[in-house]
Amino acid sequence: MDEELESLPPVGHVKIVYLGPASPHWDVHAVFGDTRQIDEFRTRVMARLQLLPHHDPQFRRNRERVNRDAERERLIVEWDLGFEEPESSN
Repeated sequence: MDEELESLPPVGHVKIVYLGPASPHWDVHAVFGDTRQIDEFRTRVMARLQLLPHHDPQFRRNRERVNRDAERERLIVEWDLGFEEPESSN
């Protein structure tokens, strides 16, 4: 079942942007895809990230949750934290 989902094309693309140290910290921009689906995804993302700056330890856990949610929804997620991230060894 998971292999079938991985072979399906993405249905949308969102860009999650860190706005800075003052709340709200995040914004979610639709690149392409169904407006309703992306609005629902944006609501879930904002619930997870609204009060978390990118340096907060909870951010890492919530970022992974957002990424897994996007995979289930078949959305491409692009993160813009305002700096280049080192390549992970995963």
